[in-house]
Amino acid sequence: MTAISEFRTGKAIRFNNDIWIIAEFQHVTPGNWRAMVRTKLKNAKTGRVIENTFRMTDDIEEVRLDEKQMQYLYEADGNLHFMDTETYDQTFISSDLLGDQMKFLKEGDMVKILFNEGSAMTAELPNFINFKIIQADPGVKGDSATNIQKFATIETGAKVQVPLFVKEGDVIKIDTRTGKYLERVAVGR
Repeated sequence: MTAISEFRTGKAIRFNNDIWIIAEFQHVTPGNWRAMVRTKLKNAKTGRVIENTFRMTDDIEEVRLDEKQMQYLYEADGNLHFMDTETYDQTFISSDLLGDQMKFLKEGDMVKILFNEGSAMTAELPNFINFKIIQADPGVKGDSATNIQKFATIETGAKVQVPLFVKEGDVIKIDTRTGKYLERVAVGR
């Protein structure tokens, strides 16, 4: 069992007979009421996010998840296949678990896989990944004074918004949690 006061982002708990990962939490003490913790929980199997409030007297079981860096190999039949680069063991998870992040997954990427009792539960992409621009319309001269953006296609086929100065062949850094452009990356220096 774990105390509610020990909740931390990323901690796994058993709640309603399922495994949930704490995505956000906030300790709240409303007036003369007893303290509680408001949370956003992400289901480790389905990726669904719910909100729940726990009282300090609630007993919650902590679940130990093992974390392993694995290399993404390929997608087949709705499953993503990964390989441990040290032992060459392979495992898979449902592609539904990644949701919108799926469009930022490219072959050969190292991904954090969470295991519970030997079976893969979920995958987490690195927060920032570099991508090559494979298609981008040229910027219009004179539009650089404002913060105008355009769509560009990255090597995975996803479309992202980028500043006008980004051109085909550039390498950019993207935040995989939000899908937003961060910066252009200098290559070969």
